[in-house]
Amino acid sequence: MEADLVSLSVIALVAFLSPLVAQNIPGKPVPETVLLLVGGMLCGPHVAGAIATDSAVGLLSDLGLGFLFLLAGYEINPSTITGAEGRRGLATWAVTFAIACGAVILWPKFDLLGFDGLAVAIALTTTAIGTLLPILAERGLMGTRVGEEVLAYGTWGELAPVIAMTLLLTTRAKWVTVAVLAAFVALAVLAAVIPNHARRAGSFVFRFIERNADSNAQMVMRAIMVLLVGLTALSALFSLDIVLGAFAAGFILRFVVPEGSQGMESKLSAVAFGFFVPLFFVVSGAKVDVTAIAQDPALLGLFIGLLLVVRMVPVFVALSTGRQSRTMDVRERLSVAFYCTTALPLIVAVTAVAVDVGAMSQATASVLVAAGGITVLVMPLFAQLAMRGADAELGCAAREIAAEPRRTAAILRAHHRQASERVRARKAARREELREP
Repeated sequence: MEADLVSLSVIALVAFLSPLVAQNIPGKPVPETVLLLVGGMLCGPHVAGAIATDSAVGLLSDLGLGFLFLLAGYEINPSTITGAEGRRGLATWAVTFAIACGAVILWPKFDLLGFDGLAVAIALTTTAIGTLLPILAERGLMGTRVGEEVLAYGTWGELAPVIAMTLLLTTRAKWVTVAVLAAFVALAVLAAVIPNHARRAGSFVFRFIERNADSNAQMVMRAIMVLLVGLTALSALFSLDIVLGAFAAGFILRFVVPEGSQGMESKLSAVAFGFFVPLFFVVSGAKVDVTAIAQDPALLGLFIGLLLVVRMVPVFVALSTGRQSRTMDVRERLSVAFYCTTALPLIVAVTAVAVDVGAMSQATASVLVAAGGITVLVMPLFAQLAMRGADAELGCAAREIAAEPRRTAAILRAHHRQASERVRARKAARREELREP
């Protein structure tokens, strides 16, 4: 008990300090998530030993992962993934998975027919949409063309790998897995239909939940916890990854509350991002073996390079050839492709499955998780630089500099100021949209 409390106190301290540090870095280039991972890595058992990743802390970390995917599922509009761009996003994911399988076949370290090779192939196709959502919101991109394209392609980059994990990373017969998955989906649909019907019918239970949403009972939050914990427990009982249950809980919540609720979302964000989600990232960092990374830096660089080839290039090509998206500025398309190459939570999940069955060493898993953490740092940074390039109209800046080379510094400052003003304008417009009834 004492060790668990000490670990939680250290995790809480890292979670508290990370946004403070991120805020005070000039230009804020480092996302808070990266600092949480680094803090967990430094305080974890492989370095300082201040955090113990035992079963108690691990359970809370799993809840943090659940909250992350619950929020991701809730934020996704079904039309985003079923519309033309969403279908193109699914097709693009299928292409990335085929390329990833080809890369693993040529990679002698892994066996595509084994758990390790399949885990790596799936990891190479992922997009951390749950991690990206707060970054997109902070940068004022939600509701913009870039934000919508990131959601269309990135959602399938998270949902499709979850399904692939369920079907491929299992020791059961495939038909049994399909039957179990179908049963889970049926129960999830039932979990969505019953409360939605009760809401429309104005049942006593639903009226009671609404009346006590802000009382000491906090019935809305308790109902969400029943949904989240119940579906993650159901997925665990069915030997499915808990990510699937959490994602389903988010979809169900959006189905029951299609118009959204500012009060509910505020409370949900407070619980999730106030404790559980940062705890998940800190614990994920604590599991990283720093010595393993130092011993195999080539694997780290190769995996990041493959992510660019397997995930980023197909997304950029798809955006450049799509009837709707090809009208976007090339730097906007490049920005979307960089965002969609951000990967972490599912890398943690797929490598954990491979380690649990003995198909992958913890050292290799640590390197792959570290690579995912690096993408959380560099890919949104590259995406931001690409967007600033589009906002600042660098072609115009280059012409001005060519005409007046002595004013280079002043011209660059002016265009950087214009880019910052456009970012602030997008954020202000987004805030106005959220305030509208």
